[in-house]
This record gives sequence, C-alpha cells and structure tokens, in this order.
Amino acid sequence: MVELKPLGPAKWQVPSEGKIPVWLYANRELAESMGRDRTLWQAQNVAKLPGIIKASEVMPDGHEGYGFPIGGVAAFDMEDGIISPGGVGYDINCGVRMILTNLTVAEVKPKIGDLMSKLFANIPSGVGSKGRIRLTKEELAAPLREGAQWAISKGYGWKEDSERIEENGRMEGADPSKCSDMAMKRGAPQFGTLGAGNHFLEVQKVAEIVDEKTAKAFGIEAKDQVVIMLHCGSRGFGHQVCDDYIRVMLQASQKYGINLPDKELCCAPINSKEAQDYVGAMYAAVNYAFCNRQVMTHWIRETFQDVFKKSPDALNMHIVYDVCHNIAKFEEHKVDGGAKQVCVHRKGATRAFAAGRKEIPQIYRSVGQPVIIPGSMGTASYLLVGSEGAMNESWGSTCHGAGRTMSRHEAIRRYPAGMVEGELQKKGIVLRATGKEIISEEASGAYKDVSAVVSSVQEAGLSRIVVRLEPMGVAKG
Repeated sequence: MVELKPLGPAKWQVPSEGKIPVWLYANRELAESMGRDRTLWQAQNVAKLPGIIKASEVMPDGHEGYGFPIGGVAAFDMEDGIISPGGVGYDINCGVRMILTNLTVAEVKPKIGDLMSKLFANIPSGVGSKGRIRLTKEELAAPLREGAQWAISKGYGWKEDSERIEENGRMEGADPSKCSDMAMKRGAPQFGTLGAGNHFLEVQKVAEIVDEKTAKAFGIEAKDQVVIMLHCGSRGFGHQVCDDYIRVMLQASQKYGINLPDKELCCAPINSKEAQDYVGAMYAAVNYAFCNRQVMTHWIRETFQDVFKKSPDALNMHIVYDVCHNIAKFEEHKVDGGAKQVCVHRKGATRAFAAGRKEIPQIYRSVGQPVIIPGSMGTASYLLVGSEGAMNESWGSTCHGAGRTMSRHEAIRRYPAGMVEGELQKKGIVLRATGKEIISEEASGAYKDVSAVVSSVQEAGLSRIVVRLEPMGVAKG
C-alpha cells in the first residue's frame, strides 16, 4: 500500500524518487484503491523522465496502462523534455462528443426501441467492423490531414460543427507520410465505425441541472431534455501508429542515452527526428478520430430524422462539444510566473480550460470549456466546465470517465451477460450490442463510481459539475 500525504481537498502527494512530486486527485476511497495496484508506481516512474515539469499527476479515474497510467497528466519542457507514445496511449484521440436535441423524454421513450435499433444498424460497430465509407489507402490521406473539416466539406455535417470540436477538429502538423502502410491498411476499412470495448453511443436524458446558467450556455434548457453521447477513437489506425512508434522509441531511448525506469516509457527528445515523426503520425490519428466522430454524427442526425420525421435542424441537433482523451499537445501555460510553451501528455484525461482561453470556441469563451465525462454502461454521465483551478494545478486537465477496476477477462467471469441485461431492463434502458462478451466486459461493476470521480475533480477545483445525465438507450460494439 502506497503512503499518501494529504495536500488539500481531494489532493494527495505520493512518494516520489524523481526530481518532481507525484500528485493524485481523488477522494480518500478512490485514492487508496489506486495504491493497491501499479497505477501509482507508473506515475512515480513518469516523475523520473527527462524534462518533466511541476508534477506527475493522476486523475481519480486512474488505473494501470501502458507506461503512463491511464488518467495520467504530465508536461515536459520543450528543450529538455521528451515525448512518449506511452503517455498518449494506443487509442489515440479516443474522445467524447455530445449532441443536443430539443426532444423530451416523453417524445423519445415510446420510440426508443426503434431508435436504438436504427442507430445500431446505421453506425457500424464491433471488433473489426467496416465502415459505410470505403476509402483506399491513398484516399485516406486527405481526412488524416484535414480531420473533421474533411468530412464537413464532403457533406457529413454542418459548417458550425468544427467550431465546437477541440482544435476545431483538425490538428495542424498531421503527416500521413509518417504513418506505416499497415496503419493505412487497417484504418481505411474502419473509417466511420464505432468500434468495441468501452466505446458506445448513448441516447441520454438530462436528469439534473446543477449549474443552470452554464447549462443554458451549453444548450441544456431543462430536465428531461434528450441528448446523444458518442465515445470512440482512431480504431486500428491509431493502435497501429502507437505500436509502430513504440518500436521506434525503444531504439531512440538507447540512441539518446535516456535511462528508462520502465521500458514502456520509451521516448525521444521533443526536438529529435523520431519525436517529430511520431507527432506527425499521432496527429494524423487524432484527425482520423475527429473525422470518425464527425461522420457518425451525420448518420446519427439522419437516423433521428428518420424516426422523428423532422430535420436535424428542426430537432436542434447542434454539437455541444467534442473532447480528446489520449493526446500530446504543445500548449502555452504558466511556468515559474511566466507564459511558456510545454508539451502536455494527457492519457485518459480531458482538457478542461477555464474561461478566457483562446482555444475555447467564442460561444463558450466567457463561460469555460465544456467537459464531457461518460460513465460506465447503465450509469450516469456528466457535463462539466473547465475551471481556473485546472489551469493552476493540472495544465488545464481533468478526469475522462469512470475508469476500470478490473480486467475484461475478470468482468466476463463475474458478470454474466444475462444478469447485466436484466439490470439494464429494470432501469428501462434499451441495449443493443454485438455479442454477450462485450456486455459482460462493460458491466458497470467493472468500473469505478463515476459520481465519486466527478465529485473528486470538483472538490479538487479542476472542473465544476453542470449537468447529470442518465441513459435511455445504449449501443455497444
């Protein structure tokens, strides 16, 4: 058990052998649970990496990952620091998008079965699923450079959509030429697919409005308003990019004489060719994911139009926001009293910028960035807002979800699919899934309590709860 020293509300210091401390943001119960596995050990190793600034940080949904813990946040100096694929993760730009409607529970509930069946049919999901848009490896290069803006230009969305996506749905500097043939081969057929694992599409209702003024700024008008939440990433393309560059970085770590506390933290100096090549490929995967969510947004709108016989415009199906989880970005932050560009790794963590930052869309700039936190299957999800506390504490970062507490294999053993389906039915939640195993793997008991997670980041001052949402229908790959 790791000894934790309290530093403030929902903030703990973890023993560190590195040059900087390890900070954990969580309530006591969540914090102690992370001390029983390798999560905090991984955070301690991150604290030993070259050029890391201020602290190695872990969010309350933290759990063991590859190299960095999932829920890990770390910033590195541009001259002395490194970039590591393990600090981004395999599912590059796994992220969440929220879409509004002006429909109410009373209008949607009688049609929820038909709606979920059509959404499940119209949006390909599952392991190895193939998309409705068939691109060659050569044609894939354009969306890799242009992200969601490519999809919008092809008619898959509204012009305003890109204004409501992190980085406007396009990372500058994406370079498809730095992606392997295998990545292109895996990515082309999966374009426009939900995928499997913890990825999902949910139709949700507004269960509670905590901050009415901010909720209205985000388009949430009243309790029982229906919204859609979409959670997916860069599919096999991003996985292959990560796999390819882990091999590159293992060699680079030796080449540049970097002493690794764990080989899974393989990395290269930010200004090295290896790091810059990885950034180009990683940003291509980021754009793949943005484009993926954009195409699916178009099909979601089409499906709602089919079921409710109103245009998406008449249904007010605007995007609230779209946030990245697994990414490394070059951002300006306060360091030693002055503004400085740093490389921020967020792995299983969400950007949560406070009001006034230029990166926030104009419509939200006076309020703060929307932060979308999905729960586990059948539980609540949350809409939060970024705060000044995150800018001061965690490089403008907060949690990203509930966070797993057990392996998928253990979840299958403990939670029979029939039992999970029965519990969802009791709650009136309609489920559509590709198989029994995925239902067991994603049982809510395999995850932390998302309410405890978001309460922790609020208590720590990293973001504020705005709205609590509950699922009406869930589509799982």
